[in-house]
Amino acid sequence: MSEPQKMIIYNLFPLLAGKFDQWDSHLERAAEMGFNWIFVNPIQYPGFSGSLYSIKDYFAFHQLMINEESKDDPKTQIKKMLNHADKLGLKVMVDLVINHCAVDSAYVKDSPQWFEWENGQVAHPFCMENGHKVVWGDLAKFNHRHTNDPEGLYKFFKSIVDFLVDCGFSGFRCDAAYQLPRNLWERLIKDTKHKNPDILFFAETLGCTADQTRRTAEAGFDYIFNSSKWWDFEGHWLMENYELTRSIAPSIGFPESHDTIRLCEEYHGNINALKLRYLFTALFSGGVMMPIGFEYGFRRSLHVVKSRPEDWEDTGNDLTGFIKKVNDIKGQYSIFHEDSPTQRLYCCHNPNVVIFWKGSTRSKEEALLIYNKDIHNKQNVYIESLSHFIQAGSPLSDVSPEYPMEFIPEPFSYDLNPGQGLIYVTTRDVDREY
Repeated sequence: MSEPQKMIIYNLFPLLAGKFDQWDSHLERAAEMGFNWIFVNPIQYPGFSGSLYSIKDYFAFHQLMINEESKDDPKTQIKKMLNHADKLGLKVMVDLVINHCAVDSAYVKDSPQWFEWENGQVAHPFCMENGHKVVWGDLAKFNHRHTNDPEGLYKFFKSIVDFLVDCGFSGFRCDAAYQLPRNLWERLIKDTKHKNPDILFFAETLGCTADQTRRTAEAGFDYIFNSSKWWDFEGHWLMENYELTRSIAPSIGFPESHDTIRLCEEYHGNINALKLRYLFTALFSGGVMMPIGFEYGFRRSLHVVKSRPEDWEDTGNDLTGFIKKVNDIKGQYSIFHEDSPTQRLYCCHNPNVVIFWKGSTRSKEEALLIYNKDIHNKQNVYIESLSHFIQAGSPLSDVSPEYPMEFIPEPFSYDLNPGQGLIYVTTRDVDREY
């Protein structure tokens, strides 16, 4: 098997970062923390609502991101930003939003056959929240399944991808990918990779079932996203979903996103919660994504319309050093680049301690991960023998981001700090069947 890619992603939210020529410091900070990919939310020209996800013109750029005083045209400004990212060792993916567009877009008038219509009006996407229908009136819904011009609609989507590839983007996070037909993604991914084989496609699959995620991933996506952010360290659903999809495509976890409340706000400023969640999501699956500001414990949610550079927060918190250590662990060991076989071990009598075993299918590495899910209190972990749970002949190495031990005692007893995680890695001498 080929070595999986390192997928350590920093979400640079464009409305908070500002104009393209102001992104350099954010890119540099991301690189210093050990990220090797950048994810950028939509940068195209929006409709009347101003939402990043309500795109009016796919071939023009958001006015708030363009430096009108620059001698460079907007596309050149983007290329310069991407060139700087490349020099830092960063690849950049951008959001691909082709499930809908802005309702005030010229596309609705010029190509009405591409859209769904209801009672003479273009249809709007909607969702159900707590039993209530929430309609996004600023959006027009593309008719992917029943348009009488499927070839014209496909060529339009392909032209959007080609335009962004020409700008210099290396990947696409495909918004609400599971809502679009599988054959569309199969063709779009295949045609794009034919000329640009290194372009990666990431399926945004949150909010759908594991079976829907699996079917979407089978369209040829390189990565999917998982729901580890919402796991309570108790339920069985996370591991069940993980097992259903991990053989199809590796997944990406995240401690928070642009769609969620800030973790620091959710946990009332408890930094232990941020450390625990980042460590857990970073090492749980093949990839991890962290939004801008998490490293400083930002508490104000990112907003697809209202966020501005002036919303940058002075929190007094700085987790950049911790995040770099976690990213270095993820980057150094191939077991953390894949959705490897994972088992929860029930070998500790303390219910506040959660323990996982992971075994790579691509290398001879194994790992034991021990977490204190209590973010307020110390908790003791006692295990007769850690080596009992691995097959490797070589000893375990403590690679924990905080307070690593040179010697691992047996029996093993340790007082975990609130939210602390211990990470042990070793190399197997023999292959294991899965």
